[in-house]
Amino acid sequence: MHRPTTAAVLAASLLLAATARAQAPQSFRVISPIFGQLASFAMPSDFVAVFENTKGGRYIREAVLKGETPERWTQMITVTGEKGMTLTPGASPERFAGTIAGGFKSACPDSFAAQPLGAMTFGRVEGFVAVIGCGRVDSGPTRHSETALLITLKGITDYYTIQWAERGPESDEPPVNDERWRTRLRDLGPIDLCPIVAGEAAPYPSCVGKS
Repeated sequence: MHRPTTAAVLAASLLLAATARAQAPQSFRVISPIFGQLASFAMPSDFVAVFENTKGGRYIREAVLKGETPERWTQMITVTGEKGMTLTPGASPERFAGTIAGGFKSACPDSFAAQPLGAMTFGRVEGFVAVIGCGRVDSGPTRHSETALLITLKGITDYYTIQWAERGPESDEPPVNDERWRTRLRDLGPIDLCPIVAGEAAPYPSCVGKS
């Protein structure tokens, strides 16, 4: 039996790496004016926006995997904005994340779990990251688990969130400790908030250059 040569092993490794790159979903930069700033992050190219709404001081945009809908989805990336929230006494990215986590917990008090990843800085923006989820929730067509990577960002006047949620089979505890959430955090980067430049239109070159 002949052992493979070093060159053959290297060639096979390069082929596997190239195949992995080809199979991995590409991403595109999303830069959106939301209230007082431009919110910028990387969106995997297999997602498409399906809902957007501004009501009073709240903004939301939802994107799901191509072929899925706002009602029936397996993964969803949501961007939100809370106008003027920096003026709220005691507001912080961590406290804001806790409020959102509390909403999750009220939907599934018996199967809720959370894993804080801690305070982080995105560019010059203060943020907080956690993974939160429900092992069993009844929203949608069937009972399922729902887990989300939650990123809260403190803007100059407003607060923002980016959430990457996934639904799966119901369980006693959602997979908040899975390493894939850290991978998805990297996949969304670079994350930043940029100033809105008067007269500048999409693709917002001042923010593209900053990222």
